[in-house]
Amino acid sequence: MTPSRILVVDDEANIRRIVASYLRGEGFDVVEAADGEAGLIEFDRSHPDLVILDIMMPGRGGIEVLQEIRRRSDVYVILLTARAEETDLVVGLTVGADDYVTKPFGAKELVARVKAVLRRGREGAGRPPPGSIDLGDLVIDIDRHEVLVDGLPATLTALEFDLLAVMAASPGRVFSRRQLLEQVWGWDHVGDDRVVDVHIRKLRRALGDDATAPRFVATVRGVGYKVVEPR
Repeated sequence: MTPSRILVVDDEANIRRIVASYLRGEGFDVVEAADGEAGLIEFDRSHPDLVILDIMMPGRGGIEVLQEIRRRSDVYVILLTARAEETDLVVGLTVGADDYVTKPFGAKELVARVKAVLRRGREGAGRPPPGSIDLGDLVIDIDRHEVLVDGLPATLTALEFDLLAVMAASPGRVFSRRQLLEQVWGWDHVGDDRVVDVHIRKLRRALGDDATAPRFVATVRGVGYKVVEPR
């Protein structure tokens, strides 16, 4: 099997070198770039399966690079972020990052995140079996990877689709953030679960849903989220 190709974009040479070394040790094909502009050039040249992207870089920063990547591809992206960059992190997740790791981090932790993201893509962690889920005004066609809201198609990313499909397979059941991380993202370790909240907001926006009067995705305070049972 051809190894997955990982593009590491970070202006800190020592971090880039350590991350690349660990990834190569796990059998990945790794290419590197020292800044955002070089990262986009390398992205077009090497067509990676996943990008590890530092948020804070001189010149073209990580958020701008991520936006440009999303115009071209749905490739998986993991952000590297410092704790002080919380606003940038939320923006990055909203733009379309799949995951993030906070600096300082262990290289083994990052490798585990890479494997989890790629595993989710290959195996579809937690996805319901093929078929269709009909919840009245909300219809999810698993086979066609399509969602209809009031008979009209809704545009969802692959991750948003998986998040909706997992919850919709058990309407009324409340899923904790940790359960969604495990079933949708494939994470099996302790980590920050804010990524779930960001993608729930994006999912609601795609469905035209209102968090204050939800038709489809409801928040259960202190517990998690659920897909509303049809009336």
